[in-house]
Amino acid sequence: MTAESTVPSPGAQPGHASVSVIPRRPSGAGYRFPVRRPPTRPASPLPLLLADGAAALAGGALALAEAPRHPDLVAVLLAATLLLRARRARPVAGVLDELPAVCGRIVVAWLALGALVAAYAPVHALSARTLLLGCAAQAATALASRSLVHSVRRRALLRRPSAALVVGPAATAQRVAAAVLRHPRCGVRPVGIVADHPDGGGLPVLTTDEEVQRALIQNAVREVLCVHPSARTAQGPLLRALAGSGCTVWEVDADSPSYATRDQLAGFSRRRLDLGPRERDDLGKRLLDVAVSGTLLLAVSPLLLVCAAVLRLTDGPGVVFRQERIGKDGRPFTLLKFRTHRPVDEHESATRWSVAGEQRMSPFCRFLRQTSLDELLQLWNVLRGDMSLVGPRPERPYFVAQFSQTYPGYAARHRMRTGITGLAQVHGLRGDTSIEDRARFDNAYIDNWSLWQDVCILLRTAAALVRPTGS
Repeated sequence: MTAESTVPSPGAQPGHASVSVIPRRPSGAGYRFPVRRPPTRPASPLPLLLADGAAALAGGALALAEAPRHPDLVAVLLAATLLLRARRARPVAGVLDELPAVCGRIVVAWLALGALVAAYAPVHALSARTLLLGCAAQAATALASRSLVHSVRRRALLRRPSAALVVGPAATAQRVAAAVLRHPRCGVRPVGIVADHPDGGGLPVLTTDEEVQRALIQNAVREVLCVHPSARTAQGPLLRALAGSGCTVWEVDADSPSYATRDQLAGFSRRRLDLGPRERDDLGKRLLDVAVSGTLLLAVSPLLLVCAAVLRLTDGPGVVFRQERIGKDGRPFTLLKFRTHRPVDEHESATRWSVAGEQRMSPFCRFLRQTSLDELLQLWNVLRGDMSLVGPRPERPYFVAQFSQTYPGYAARHRMRTGITGLAQVHGLRGDTSIEDRARFDNAYIDNWSLWQDVCILLRTAAALVRPTGS
């Protein structure tokens, strides 16, 4: 389990503010870009499937002419060819780039077919001539038909290139944009530069949220090119907002080809950044939450009853502490804990940062906090769906409003359901630690989320419970 809160960095004194979990840039009103645009759909695999199918039919027909006693040859060959297709399409400049892969799959399919016939019908085994002719006919047909598909797609990209925004230092962004514009065959057309300060010449430089939003809508922008490592950090909230609006975000190496990738843009190496929401992963994460929290609630229910009884006897009525916290997408929920401290009033409850050094706390309450047993009731929040087992720690509205304005990327933590423990906590960011560091670890967790990462964090949290440090 984790601590209830941390202490803000020196100089960042919390103050009264209205609740907002969207960071504001000095000249804008927050990243409120269109969120209902459907994501860019990849090129349909159907044309290439038809091309491969036609090639398999052509090769099978020629083989049938050589070996007419195998009428089922075409069906087997067609199935083998389609099963051996690459499951993930890779960007290619033309048919020559995929020549080795296509011919390799065809050769494997024919060798497998020849071995199958020789094993089950050795009397009618395919001759070497039949295998060579069939393989050559299928390869020639596949390359010709695929070349036609790629040609049609290239012409479509030239007619309707995808509008793009270039994010980064103005000089670097202008240089990359100019290079991309000189190569229209890339299918990408930069329409604006997003930078903090304008730079003379080239495309218009967008420095405010309103300008970015206007360019996004008027040009139907669907691509974002991040051209400098510093831009990914400094413009992290903006990039996530653009990804959430349906844009594809790319990190482009503007100086040296350091990325191990075959994907290039006008000679620049690039890789896709997965910054958008992961709705497809919610089901697996939710199933893990329900299974683990339900099992743990049943297992520790006697311990919960004992803690509640002792707390009632030692500290009087009011065993359960309820407090408003901010969850996913900025929605408030009521967090449950065992009461270990009685605030003077509601204002203290909402605005006092930490009670770790409170001298009036009873020994049993201090024990609950040191062992994190006071947070076991949050398993009920997880079962209800207010929280997750793993995720960014939820905070009170008062501090969310402050930190969202002070620390870049803090508001982006609310893209995912908050959790009892998280990547920041297992890296020691609990208690008197940096809010900025916590926000960075939380966003790294969200950007690289996987179900196995959740399991690892839960195991590390369980291991940490045997050496509790308290909150």
